[in-house]
Amino acid sequence: MTEPLIRRDVSDGIATVTLAAPQTLNALSTAMLQALDATFAALANDDSTRVVILAAEGKAFSAGHDLKEMQGYRTAQDEGRAQFQALFDRCAAVMQQIAALPQPVISQVQGVATAAGCQLACSCDLIVAAETARFGVNGINLGLFCSTPAVALSRRLAPGMAFELLTTGDFLPAPRAHALGLVNRLAPPDRLAEDTLKLAASIAAKDPAAVRLGKRAFRDQLGQPLPQAYATAGAAMVENALLPATAEGIQRFIDRR
Repeated sequence: MTEPLIRRDVSDGIATVTLAAPQTLNALSTAMLQALDATFAALANDDSTRVVILAAEGKAFSAGHDLKEMQGYRTAQDEGRAQFQALFDRCAAVMQQIAALPQPVISQVQGVATAAGCQLACSCDLIVAAETARFGVNGINLGLFCSTPAVALSRRLAPGMAFELLTTGDFLPAPRAHALGLVNRLAPPDRLAEDTLKLAASIAAKDPAAVRLGKRAFRDQLGQPLPQAYATAGAAMVENALLPATAEGIQRFIDRR
């Protein structure tokens, strides 16, 4: 029996999904992506889960795609074209699953997050990082521009800064990533899990229907032209305002005042 690539633990409405392949630096192999796909599909239909934490074992959050697996594709008659396309399509689908999950997803980054591993962290709604963590899209150092990780990175970071990382292969230390807005919160390494859980608990304490509506509207309006963004957000506000729990919450506030 091989050890599972992913562990899932649930407590008080918070699901912690842990990449558990430290021996490969939690590489996003086909098998790992399949495991993430199945886990996120299950969470999408789990109404009892209010927040998801994505964590990892070992010294790396994720070192990106499994390079040995990728090199093996080259023996195919088409030199791996079809397998490369399938891998990057599968990875893109998993990243989009995170955006589509009704629950907010927090990546808990304890070590290096590079290439597709950086993409995975940046695809989450929030990032809490250890002060010693590092972020990079360093495929260019191997002659492979990180075009798909750039999609997630450029949605969290100013385009010029993202392009600099993509073209130089340099790593961004967590304190600098925090200053640039890539990381939401920094934590000492020995308090990372505690601080991430604290943030998750704060969100889990809010009305879940409002949070789910809010995440969907926030994700949908990103990148839309201003009039369309306001139309999207306005429709969500109407739907939210009509929720019984919202009516009760507003009335409680009025009565106290």
